[in-house]
Amino acid sequence: MILLKEPFLGVFHPCPYLTDRLARYEYFFAMDVSEAELQELLETGWRKFGVYYFRPTCPDCRSCVPLRVDVAGFKPSKSHRRVRRKAKEAGVRVSFGPLRYSERIFQIYTDHSKERFGQDTDKNDFIESFYSPSCPSVQSEYYIDDELVGVGYLDRASSSLSSVYFIFDTNYSHLRLGTLSVLAEIAFAREAGLKHYYLGYCVGENPSMAYKQQFHPHECYDWTGHSWVSGNNLNGG
Repeated sequence: MILLKEPFLGVFHPCPYLTDRLARYEYFFAMDVSEAELQELLETGWRKFGVYYFRPTCPDCRSCVPLRVDVAGFKPSKSHRRVRRKAKEAGVRVSFGPLRYSERIFQIYTDHSKERFGQDTDKNDFIESFYSPSCPSVQSEYYIDDELVGVGYLDRASSSLSSVYFIFDTNYSHLRLGTLSVLAEIAFAREAGLKHYYLGYCVGENPSMAYKQQFHPHECYDWTGHSWVSGNNLNGG
C-alpha cells in the first residue's frame, strides 16, 4: 500500500443518511492496496471510492453498520427468485470484467443520479471515483438486447468481493436491477470461491440503506466489540 495521506479525522457535516444528525469520517488516501490489505480494511469497517478510504467516527451514533453476506450459505428469497425470473424474461444478460469507461456509462450515471437522488453530475468526479482504481477492481455490466442498462463497481479482496456502487438506466426500474445486481454479484463471488460479499453500510432508519439486511445469512460489524456478529444487529453494539 502506498499512503498518499495518513489517516485523518474529518470535520462534522450533515449526515447523508439521517437528516437530523451530524456525521464525521476518519479517512486516508492510498494507492496500490493489495487484496490482503483490502481484506483487512473491509473487516474493520472501512469503505472506499477511488483512492479515498473512509469509515464513520460519529461519537454519539453507530447507525452505519457494515454488513456482509455469507456467500456459500446465501439462499435467495421468493422475492429474489421473482426478480431473477423477471430479468430472465426481459432478456437481461450480465457480464463481469475489468474496469472500462464509456460515454454510455456516464449517461447512465447522470440519469441515475438525477432521477434517484436529484443530483447533478461531473464527469471528472465520476472518473476519479470509479475509474482511478487503488486496489483490485471488477466491473459488472447488464444488457438488454445489446443495450447497456446497468453497471456495477466492485473491489476484490483476498477472500471477499465488495460492492462499491451500482447504477442503472431508470427506464428499467421495474426490473429491480439493483436487487438483481446483488444476486448476480453474490453468484460471481461464489463461483470465484470467495467467502463474503460486502454490501457496505446498512442504516436501519433509512429505507434506501436498510434493504441490505434482506440478504441472508449475513453478519453485521459491531463497532464497540470490533467483531462481526450474526443477524440484524443494526445498532452497531
